[in-house]
Amino acid sequence: MSFDALQARITECHQCPRLVAWREQVAVEKRAAFRGDTYWGHPVPAFGDPNARVLVVGLAPAAHGANRTGRMFTGDRSGDWLYRALHKAGLANQPTSTDRDDGLELKDVLVTAAVRCAPPANKPTPEERDQCAPWLHEELDLLASVRVMVVLGSFGYVQVLRVLSDRGLSVPRPRVRFGHGVEVPIDDGPILLCSYHPSQQNTFTGRLTEEMFDAIWSRARVLAGKETDTLAP
Repeated sequence: MSFDALQARITECHQCPRLVAWREQVAVEKRAAFRGDTYWGHPVPAFGDPNARVLVVGLAPAAHGANRTGRMFTGDRSGDWLYRALHKAGLANQPTSTDRDDGLELKDVLVTAAVRCAPPANKPTPEERDQCAPWLHEELDLLASVRVMVVLGSFGYVQVLRVLSDRGLSVPRPRVRFGHGVEVPIDDGPILLCSYHPSQQNTFTGRLTEEMFDAIWSRARVLAGKETDTLAP
């Protein structure tokens, strides 16, 4: 199966009744600021380069962000932070992501999420998390070039460790504690690079600064090049 075919399957998923009802409700009721927009209202596919060496794993689409635009981390403040940082690191051709037709292209980076539908209060249930895990498994089957996985937030970190363990990879036990900048090598697998999520809660309070976030992508470039910065600018 091709990567595009897999993403098409993901967008048609109806496995989680609560998430289906919520994503569709939000797409109809809308936020006043986006009243004139046509909301996506489906599971959100991964975005970027299928041959990427850097895989970014977030939590889930935002109700009025990716659930509206149909692109991961697009249309909200978290996405503003992510794509601005990727552009500064030479991993995106422009610093903004506003909609699926804005011309944004990622270089050696693919962005996905642990859960593909917008959850109420940004909190998927354990059952919803587990229902969505097979999609990440299938993506990893097709992403042969990935060397580093940047996990945004502790939810994504724990889910990635769970998925890698299920794939038979040797995951450190006890689990390495999540923290900004923490690196977790996986035997015969990618290096996990942890980052605080660029949520408003983290960025408004100063828990995550632009300098801290930029440092993650500089490090990701080095890790993806195996200690030499070989990614094209």
